[in-house]
Amino acid sequence: MADLHDGDRRLARRTIGSGPPWVRRLASAVQEAAEHTKLWWATAGAMAALGGWRGSTAAAAGVTAMTMSEVLSNAVAKKLYRRRRPPREWVPPEELRERPDSSSFPSGHTAAAVAFAGAVAPVWPAAGAACGLSAVVVSAERVHSGARYPSDVAAGGVIGLAAAALVRAVPHLPWRRLL
Repeated sequence: MADLHDGDRRLARRTIGSGPPWVRRLASAVQEAAEHTKLWWATAGAMAALGGWRGSTAAAAGVTAMTMSEVLSNAVAKKLYRRRRPPREWVPPEELRERPDSSSFPSGHTAAAVAFAGAVAPVWPAAGAACGLSAVVVSAERVHSGARYPSDVAAGGVIGLAAAALVRAVPHLPWRRLL
């Protein structure tokens, strides 16, 4: 376990603030779009407005999974496991002003992004692929900006996938047998 922890810290140290200036600008724009799930709400609105029945269904599934993942990551997991964020001296000064104070583990941004994309994909595969790409960028930004360790992002991804799977499974549960 100590080796995993050390590897997580080394990978974060190498990744935070690395790359050319355009990467930092892109990461900043992605962070702003993903803040408070604005990106996913806007995507859901566009899908519902332009996608007909499939778009409305995909949007509803995405928003439901995203909401579930936010509850699981931010209201449950963060309360159970408090983890400090990467050290401030690793983070570029321009990233420090946007840095949250909440627990680093797990990444709620990643959980929401992966849940949304994972719930949209079975309903509308092309939109799900686009959302999946956005989810990868959001997840990478969380480490690049110094807000998270890679394991925080991985845990957020697992929570997001679980929420998407649960949203997918609920309509198939044998409700009649339970009543």
